[in-house]
Amino acid sequence: MKKLIMICAAFLLVLSACKRDEYYIDGGKANPDYQGNMLQYLQAKKVPFDTVAQIVKLAGMEKQFSSEDFTFFAFDDDVIKRTIGTVRTNGLNNLLFYSGKDTVKTLDQISPLIWKKYLQRYMFKGVNRLKDYTQIDLGLRSIYPGALYYDYNNTVSNIGVSFGDANGIRYIGYRNLVFSYIPDISKPNDNWISVNIASSDIKPTNGVVHSLAYSGAYLGFSLYEFFNDVYTTGLTQSTSK
Repeated sequence: MKKLIMICAAFLLVLSACKRDEYYIDGGKANPDYQGNMLQYLQAKKVPFDTVAQIVKLAGMEKQFSSEDFTFFAFDDDVIKRTIGTVRTNGLNNLLFYSGKDTVKTLDQISPLIWKKYLQRYMFKGVNRLKDYTQIDLGLRSIYPGALYYDYNNTVSNIGVSFGDANGIRYIGYRNLVFSYIPDISKPNDNWISVNIASSDIKPTNGVVHSLAYSGAYLGFSLYEFFNDVYTTGLTQSTSK
C-alpha cells in the first residue's frame, strides 16, 4: 500500500511538472521591444502614463519623444497628480492658495517652459540599458558608487545597478536600477533622493524607457522649486474647453 501511494505521488508530481512546463512554454518570455516611438508608448499605456503623454505635448516636446534617441526615466501620472495636489493637500495648489495666488485648474495653465524643464530632469542623452550602468550599493557607496549623469537640463543624478543577495551571498541576486536625484552638485554625496526602477529596458523605436517605482516623490523631486517656478512665471488662461 505504501509503495502504491509513493507511485501515485510520483505520477502526480510528473503530471504537475508537465503542466507547469506547458504553462511556461505557452506564456513565453516578456518582450521589451515596443513597435512604436516613445510618445506612442506613453500614449498607449494610459495607465500609468496618460497624463505624462499630455505633459510631453504641453512642453512642446512631441518631436523629441517621437524621433530622438535618449534614455527616459518615466515617472507616472500619480507623480503629477500629487505635485499639483489640492488646497487641502501638500502640493502646488496648497502653496499657491496660501500665497494668495490662483490655483491650477488645468495643466495647460502652467508655462510650457516649466513642463519642459521638469521633463528634461528625467531625460539623458544616449540609449542606456541596465547592462550599461555600473554597480551601486547605497550602503557602501565608497566602493560601489554608481555614476553621475547630466540630464537634458544639466542637473545631475546618480544612476547605478543594485545587486541583490541570494542564499546568503552578496551581490549574486536580482539586479535593478536605482535613480538618485542630487539636489546640490556642490555637495554630491548629500541628500540624495533615490527611486528604484519598477521596469527597465523597455525599447520603443527611439531610445529606451525605465519606469520609476512609486516613491511618493514630487515632479522634479523638489516641490518648492516647482512652486517657485510657477509662482514667478504665473498661470495663463486655460485653452481647455
